[in-house]
Amino acid sequence: MEVGSLPVELWRVILAYLPLPDLGRCCQVCRAWRELILSLDNTRWRQLCLGCPECRHPNWPSQPHLEPPSWREALKQHAMATRTWTQNGPELQSSACLLFFRRRKDRRVWHVGSGCEFETLRGALGVVGPYDRVVLHPGVYEEQAEVVLKVPVELVGLGRLGEVALLVSMEQQCPTARLCNLVFMPPWFSTVVYKTSWGHVQLDNCNFEGAQLQIRGPGTCQARFCSFSQGSSAHLLGVVLSLLDSCDFSGSDTASVTVEGPPVSERNWACKHLAALARTFPSCGVSGSNNSPPRGHLVGSTGGHHPSGANVKKEQVSIEDRQRRTGVEAVCQGTVIEDCWNDGECSEGEEENQDGGGTNNIKNPFTLDYKIPCEHHGLSHLLKPRPDGSLPLASSPDPPSVTPELLTFQQELDRDPEAQMLAASTLGCILRRCLFREGKGGMHLSNYGQARLEGNVFRGLNYAVRCIQNSTIVMLRNEVCECRASGVFLRLSAQGLIADNNIHSNGEAGLDIRKGANPIIVCNKIHSGLRSGVVVLGNGKGSIRSNQIYNNKEAGVYILFSGNPVVSGNHIFQGQAAGIAINENGRGMITENVIKENQWGGVDIRRGGDPILRNNYICYGYSDGVVVGERGRGLIEGNHVYCNKGCGVWVMSSSLPQLLGNYITHNCMYGLAVFCRKDPENTEAREGNWPGQDGIGADGGSGERRGVEGEGREGQENLNEEGELFAWESDLDSEDERHSARRSISVALVESNCMNYNGAVGLYVKSSEPLNVFANLVNSNHGTGIAVLQSSQLTRLVTNCILGNDRGGVTVEKDCRVELRGNGIYKNSSHGVSFSGNGQIVENDVVGNHGYGIQVSGTADIKVLRNRVQPAQGCGIAVLGPVKGVVHDNLLFQGHPGNKKTLLHLDPGNESCVVRNNSVLRHNNSCTSAPPWILENPPPRPLASSPSGLSSSQYPSRLGISMTTRISATVESGCHSGSMFCSIL
Repeated sequence: MEVGSLPVELWRVILAYLPLPDLGRCCQVCRAWRELILSLDNTRWRQLCLGCPECRHPNWPSQPHLEPPSWREALKQHAMATRTWTQNGPELQSSACLLFFRRRKDRRVWHVGSGCEFETLRGALGVVGPYDRVVLHPGVYEEQAEVVLKVPVELVGLGRLGEVALLVSMEQQCPTARLCNLVFMPPWFSTVVYKTSWGHVQLDNCNFEGAQLQIRGPGTCQARFCSFSQGSSAHLLGVVLSLLDSCDFSGSDTASVTVEGPPVSERNWACKHLAALARTFPSCGVSGSNNSPPRGHLVGSTGGHHPSGANVKKEQVSIEDRQRRTGVEAVCQGTVIEDCWNDGECSEGEEENQDGGGTNNIKNPFTLDYKIPCEHHGLSHLLKPRPDGSLPLASSPDPPSVTPELLTFQQELDRDPEAQMLAASTLGCILRRCLFREGKGGMHLSNYGQARLEGNVFRGLNYAVRCIQNSTIVMLRNEVCECRASGVFLRLSAQGLIADNNIHSNGEAGLDIRKGANPIIVCNKIHSGLRSGVVVLGNGKGSIRSNQIYNNKEAGVYILFSGNPVVSGNHIFQGQAAGIAINENGRGMITENVIKENQWGGVDIRRGGDPILRNNYICYGYSDGVVVGERGRGLIEGNHVYCNKGCGVWVMSSSLPQLLGNYITHNCMYGLAVFCRKDPENTEAREGNWPGQDGIGADGGSGERRGVEGEGREGQENLNEEGELFAWESDLDSEDERHSARRSISVALVESNCMNYNGAVGLYVKSSEPLNVFANLVNSNHGTGIAVLQSSQLTRLVTNCILGNDRGGVTVEKDCRVELRGNGIYKNSSHGVSFSGNGQIVENDVVGNHGYGIQVSGTADIKVLRNRVQPAQGCGIAVLGPVKGVVHDNLLFQGHPGNKKTLLHLDPGNESCVVRNNSVLRHNNSCTSAPPWILENPPPRPLASSPSGLSSSQYPSRLGISMTTRISATVESGCHSGSMFCSIL
């Protein structure tokens, strides 16, 4: 018979009447017939699959509305699974012909029920032979004592599920058994309805109501399409391998599934078959929540260092795009500082320009190029165009435009052998495609237990997974949502792999890691939580990589109480608080993350927090990029901090950070702001409840900082959940090896950073703590390069390059203690140095600034020694007022030939300042196009290597922190009304 003799549609109608065995025979006729039979997937195969009384919809219970990829494949998987219980016995391999006779048994069928051979289950089980089938007719069967299964047997309920109910407690003492289409309810004397300690039991399409299933190793269990309701649970003790597939767990009083103890060494016959069956399952995914992560722009650096091993996604970002994303002008100018200091005020030199005294109004009869070349200073390599013509980060007027992409799960496995081994493991309890809902707990692992969870849904529980006491869990492609507490708890040296899950909308943290737990957490979506995304505390560890963590109400990652994770390669964005918060002596290695669009600081470090923050992209935040709060520490190195509405980095309150090699650019306010409070005894202020917090700045900067402090207290209040007792002071790990490699410092250190194109001052200091500022490039900011408004202890500005800022180069206010040594201060739009404090200005090159070269005023006690100064206009060195000190051995070059100002000016009434041994070089009248002078011996500062004898830990720091007055910083119109105000008291 040819297939082509009839239309295909008609053949499909005919074949729809064939039973399953006949369809199988038709497949073996020829290739054309096979293809025809396979084409019936959505018709006949679907009918056969849904009509099978022993199974349910292939995607039940979590996604019954979704059709499987193939109904025929689903039916095949079901048929293979239902035969597992019969595959015990010796392997017959001596002759192929013996396979024909293998396992052919004369199986009898026994009927139990009213009017049948047996009226009780116990009576039927007393006469059954091996592998017989016992068919229970509709009814309720109750036994007053425990029933023992001594031979392999199959118990099948007749009719629809729910029509056969057993109120019995069974103990299996045989190698194998199968139970199908039954409802188990606990008898009066025990809640355990079925238990086995060495055999294998197969459960298909059964319901457990208020009952417990107990499996003890080396016993095994395979449960498919079963319901556990009304407080039912499965308890597995020391199991080597058990498989729970497509089961529904609801209404549990404790954990729905408990796995306790390590897998026993002994194996029963079913282990190899269950392992093979587990490997045949197709990779299953969970659609999970419809809250897919927003397709935010991932913007980063156009050049410079990119994290090793990271993919880089290029995206061109226009200025208009950046304005639209941040809701503010791309460049915010006119930042106003209280205490009578206004970064927007005109300097004296600029007023002279406006009055006609500047070079723009002087007709230059000379062709002389009077400017001393200073481009080849020690940091010039950061400004030179690259061979391809593109601009480096330090000189690019546009914000960066690329960031690392997330690694895929497979890429993470390829580079992590431990994760690869865990992903392939099949020991312990395997849960696939199960639904856990409306109960206390999902799964509980303890005492070296092992479990693998794949494609499950945990919804509406107190917690989804709790893994403690050296247990190991593998979670792949699960959905964990709407838990009243945290979604996943890991405690007491628990470990495992948590990958590719959708964890969202939980009442507490998505993942909670404590007490030495050390999991691998990769490629998850952790979002929309009512508190933090991931919390690591109490010596918790873990490797948190390549996750999307977004839209959480508190910190995306929160590290405290000596938590010490590795947080690498994640995208942490659109959080309603900080991106990452490190508090209460938290530590951690935080590298190569993209942290953006968070409402508070991108990274917030305080109260003993001491992380390593390296090579991250911290951008487009609605507040500051990095906040180092009270007693914060840490190594902050090689990060890209840009396009934040507040400051790039905000340092305050007895903190002791090391900022090394960061790019702090295009932030709307200061590049780096260093603030302190003055009253360390003011506990109210220290706790974040500052006076005047409801004022103009309360909704922004102070609100952000107050919220982080509050988050620490709230988290602390919740640390005792579930009765856990902890005393972190007596249970802290010793400092690990990564801290021993750090430079030991006793003074906050700012070294080798680039601070440019920020909306206000590049480096703003108002502190009573010592500060070391070495070898930084501060250029093209819209305010002063460096402004020191308060510094009762010594601030050292050494070997920096302050270049091309829209206001002055360096401003030092009254009563500040500052040392300027070895800096290059070039081409700023106002005075090169305006100094009213006490200290030293030694061996600096101050060239090409539009105001005075060095202006010293007030009652300062100052030493101005061995500087090289060439103003574009105005005085080279001007000593105004009753200044004390010495000005000697300086070399002054004439600037514009039309400049009529004296190069060295001392107020006539000043008798307390000693001026001596200064050299003044002026132009001659010969016309030449070559510049008459160059800077040599040494070349233009800063020099390529720091001067000898400079120690970053020379001055000790104090715990006391100061700040006397309220400082509020606002930005011009167009800025976000809340986050643009930073208030510190």
